[in-house]
Amino acid sequence: MLIVRDLLRGPARFQDLRVQLSGIPPKLLADRLRRMQRQGLVTREPYSKRPPRASYMLSERGRGLGLVVGALATWGRPFVGPRSGPRHAACGHPTELQHYCPRCEEHVAPDAVRVPAVAAPAARRQNLRRNTPTQQRG
Repeated sequence: MLIVRDLLRGPARFQDLRVQLSGIPPKLLADRLRRMQRQGLVTREPYSKRPPRASYMLSERGRGLGLVVGALATWGRPFVGPRSGPRHAACGHPTELQHYCPRCEEHVAPDAVRVPAVAAPAARRQNLRRNTPTQQRG
């Protein structure tokens, strides 16, 4: 999520990301970027052949995570400080996230939101049953 957060600000070179994410070892950062590229979240744009260097940017799919990162930043605002979290680019004031029902065309209070349980796919359920120790009768 920290890589996504930093790439939401715009394209960045590997070295820039290393500085911004100083707690992540370079090999781990490189592995994460490769994985995110395979998953279609990040695109890699070479800018030097020798030595091989590239800049990274979020794909459209990766930019979709901006709402998730913004929600976490908004949630953390009381713990980090009032100047943290997403802000409206036009005026600089903090933004708010709200639940909205497009069918009813109205904002929904947090206590009126329900997250239904999702059943595991059939193959996964069968696999779980096979791996569950059976009780011996005797």
